[in-house]
Amino acid sequence: MTSWQQVHISMPKEQLQELEDFLLSIGALSVTYKDAGDNPVLEPLPGETPLWPELIVTGLFDQKKNINTVMNIIARHYPELKAVQEELEDQDWERSWMDDYQPMSFGQRLWVVPTTMEAPDPQAINLRLDPGLAFGTGTHPTTSLCLQWLDQHDVSDKTILDYGCGSGILAIAGLLLGASMADGVDIDPQAITASVDNAKTNNVNDKLSAYLPGDFHAKAYDVVMANILSGPLAELAPALSQYTKKAGSIILSGILEEQAESIRQVYQQWFEMAPVVIHDGWAMLSGIKKA
Repeated sequence: MTSWQQVHISMPKEQLQELEDFLLSIGALSVTYKDAGDNPVLEPLPGETPLWPELIVTGLFDQKKNINTVMNIIARHYPELKAVQEELEDQDWERSWMDDYQPMSFGQRLWVVPTTMEAPDPQAINLRLDPGLAFGTGTHPTTSLCLQWLDQHDVSDKTILDYGCGSGILAIAGLLLGASMADGVDIDPQAITASVDNAKTNNVNDKLSAYLPGDFHAKAYDVVMANILSGPLAELAPALSQYTKKAGSIILSGILEEQAESIRQVYQQWFEMAPVVIHDGWAMLSGIKKA
């Protein structure tokens, strides 16, 4: 089996573009980067680059490339940076990721199951979904919290708005649990495509519509869900409250535990807010629209 070669370089964010260009100029086939510490940067806006204070930049090189020469060139140009090389076995990366993505249960009724796998409980509500470009597969605590809320509540014949729909997972879960219709809204065109495709996979495409914000014509829904970020949630509070029918439910996530109380205070002027639910440092808020 052939091998690829990687070089991992720890660096401050200010040097990212310069180093990325440099690695490509000396033969890197691709350049990726990740957080070098524990500084959460959530879903970026389209075209935005998430930048952590400290990064680990990885250059991928063909196995024919003399990696010792690459390391020497990096050391000469960036003596202040720490670089580590690694041999990487060739494999089907998509298949490898899929192998790590297993069926997940959320409460008593709902499962999220990859399309290539058998459902562990064929009698359950099985949402078929594969990892893709759009955000949301159920693996993140914020999505998990929202899916558990849906499992625990009766949404039969109700209308749902999934604001910041990503993959469409929350809207589709609601439909599979009996909702009559769902709309998804997202600023990313990839999310609109993913939501529609995933709705087709789950045979609910006749009940789901997905829109960019400029194409969305607001109305009131029985259930409004927004799994985005605390800043947008605060800014969108008047609009999301308007989208919620009287006595309707609102579910908010994408909130760090320490941000929960401030967001709760913003929304309680329109909603009777339930206690905050916490999972792995993330929070979900829910409430009922005041009459």
